[in-house]
Amino acid sequence: MRSWARWLFVSAAVIAFDQFSKHWIGAALPLGREVAVAPFFNLVLIHNTGAAFSLLSSAAGWQRLLFSGIAILAAIVILHLLRKYPGNLCFSLALSLILGGALGNLIDRARLGYVIDFLDFYWRGYHWPAFNVADAAITVGAILLIWDSFKRPTAK
Repeated sequence: MRSWARWLFVSAAVIAFDQFSKHWIGAALPLGREVAVAPFFNLVLIHNTGAAFSLLSSAAGWQRLLFSGIAILAAIVILHLLRKYPGNLCFSLALSLILGGALGNLIDRARLGYVIDFLDFYWRGYHWPAFNVADAAITVGAILLIWDSFKRPTAK
């Protein structure tokens, strides 16, 4: 197996877990219903036609094509970078998490026309916008990319 291809397994695992969790929550909860899990966390089924934090969710529908195009472009760039730098562990892990998350949400947009969100964290009545496994993978990947950028030696 090519060394960069192992990172595709990480992306595939993110996609599989994301799609499984969205299917499970979609079957278990009616739209908008909240189920308290902890004093700071609910499960809630939300159909998000926008981007992160429901950005542009009230637009006329063109945002679906825009966000799908961004995800496809990001996937192409990430695949190129994974092939070019397969030995950089932190960098490649970050990219594979972002790739899996982007493709997980792209599958929803293509199949359903919206993204399923269901993780609702809150504190003292303030609710963080609901998100999903794909969003969490993208966020962790972005944090790892930032962390990795501080570890690299600076050019002199």
